[in-house]
Amino acid sequence: MSDRKSQSPATPVQEQFLSVLSREEAARRFQSHLAMKPLGIEQVSLADSLGCILAETLRAPIDVPPFDRSSVDGFAVRADDIKAASDAAPIALALNAETIACGTPPLLEVARATATPIATGGPIPRGADAIVMVEHTDPDGGKIIVRRAVAPGQNIGFAGSDIALGETLLRHGDLIGSREIGMLAACGLAQVPVYRKPRVAVLSTGDELVQPGEALKPAAIYDSNGPIVAAAVAENGGKPIFIGAIRDDPNALEAALQKALAESDMVILSGGTSKSAGDLTYRIVAKLGQPGIIAHGVALKPGKPLCLAVADGKPVVILPGFPTSAMFTFHDFVVPVLRAMSGLAARMDSTLEAVTPVRIISDLGRAEFMMVALTEGNEGLNAFPLSKGSGSVSAFSQADGFLTVDALSEHVPEGTRMQVTLFDAHVRVPDLTIMGSHCIGLEPIIDRLADQGFRVRTVAIGSMGGLAAVKRGECDLAPMHLMDPQTGIYNKPYLNDDLMLVEGWRRMQGLVFRRGDQRFEGRSIADAIAAALADPACHMVNRNQGAGTRILIDRLLGAARPDGYWNQPKSHNAVAAAVAQARADWGIAIKPVADAYHLSFIPLAEEHYDFAIALSRIERPAVRAFIEALHRDDVQAALAAIGFTPARPGDRT
Repeated sequence: MSDRKSQSPATPVQEQFLSVLSREEAARRFQSHLAMKPLGIEQVSLADSLGCILAETLRAPIDVPPFDRSSVDGFAVRADDIKAASDAAPIALALNAETIACGTPPLLEVARATATPIATGGPIPRGADAIVMVEHTDPDGGKIIVRRAVAPGQNIGFAGSDIALGETLLRHGDLIGSREIGMLAACGLAQVPVYRKPRVAVLSTGDELVQPGEALKPAAIYDSNGPIVAAAVAENGGKPIFIGAIRDDPNALEAALQKALAESDMVILSGGTSKSAGDLTYRIVAKLGQPGIIAHGVALKPGKPLCLAVADGKPVVILPGFPTSAMFTFHDFVVPVLRAMSGLAARMDSTLEAVTPVRIISDLGRAEFMMVALTEGNEGLNAFPLSKGSGSVSAFSQADGFLTVDALSEHVPEGTRMQVTLFDAHVRVPDLTIMGSHCIGLEPIIDRLADQGFRVRTVAIGSMGGLAAVKRGECDLAPMHLMDPQTGIYNKPYLNDDLMLVEGWRRMQGLVFRRGDQRFEGRSIADAIAAALADPACHMVNRNQGAGTRILIDRLLGAARPDGYWNQPKSHNAVAAAVAQARADWGIAIKPVADAYHLSFIPLAEEHYDFAIALSRIERPAVRAFIEALHRDDVQAALAAIGFTPARPGDRT
């Protein structure tokens, strides 16, 4: 879903964005060419109205309930007849010769000193003005003995007491949900006037795209933009028509766009927004109708390549190909238009204040959206930036909201209090925040906490990053595997007096390589490293600075800097993938990851994966629950099954 396709030597140099507009100017120009109002009104059945926007204010055509009815099982009486009734002085009433059930119109009047049996929901007979509950009576042949007085109107639901004739049921612009449908059904309304939902064609572009469920080809990726954009369309009042991914062929793309435009009210594409000769989409969109492209290039991060067009009154939007860029620009530019077309009220964002615990770098001249995860700090909420890049799919699911950094700012200083726009108005700050080195061994522990109702957030920022975060009070615990180069001891030398160490498990680190590589097969770790360093064509893959594995690698290599040393991914999985896909020949990773990628493995050292916890947080319920879960027998078994060696229960320093 890339914004730029590969170029052959003969491909012309990519054109630059000719006129990069500000975010505000791009939105103004786009909306000025659109009606920004609902498309029309249609009558739909009550069952089909769910999720629609009501086009007219509706008033009740009847009373609900339409008649006075009993709210209990009992006897319809005249309250004055039994006003003196009590357990000590019960009153006898003669029974009338009918029983009133639900749906049964009464035939006999309740005369003085008489009573008529009645079921819950039964209509009140003439003459009666109260219902005495059956529990407060005793049978006596053709009479009942009443032991409790009732007031006039007691246990009666009067006509119109729920909804009165002429009362407003729903107002123009209301969103119809299950509760609204229930109210309309109670009034007998079978047809509902609603705004027609905009039909929105959703397409993705790119030869590299494969639909979920299909086999993933080499150098291909799954199309995540199509499904997420279609879902976002439905969330904002539209009716998505998912067309799928169109290959980078001008004839196929133009035919698909022409058909989509003819059959829908809006067209949304993703990918192919940058102005290179290999990107065909914007060139075709420019010819679809008048006035054509309104904006191509917005001073926004992520989302600069956004392309906005109007074809004879219909909006056509080309979102950037990367998922994060696509969704931010969708919500910023498409949602206001879509909601106006569907009759939905403008979106009201929920915000709260939080402190940025770290300095945030921004591009001067471009408004920037920075996704953040909320964590509980020592002095309130922190907004921790999730810098996974615009290609990240997972960042949206991990983030609680985003910060907006002004185009005139080069950075946001550490400790700045800012407004966070929430993705969900009902956001819940996690009960336990884990920042540091990620490991699949965390999963069985987090599963147990989830079973207990604890919400856990993990942020993978490396051992050193997590250690700094726990010292600053930004998280509850920090997983780490840092070996002190001077002593060879793991983790303990890095603690201060405000932290304690809870031992976790042991992970075997080692050299990973593709099976059958004779440079490494059958060698010791020392001989394997020597062979790798002796071969200029042997390409390594390193780890990022701050990772515990990086300390181990640098100790192993000494002053050597082999080819690939500066390739520094941030996870064991990325190292294994690089080797498995032959982009590198060797790297250092843990044994379970090597097994998952079907790589050979030469053991190097058993590292200690432990947890630094602030003493000030040790008695928090979620922290205590984490430590208890860590030492459960089933968790210990799960760790062993993964390939880890659990530490002894209760080990602490």
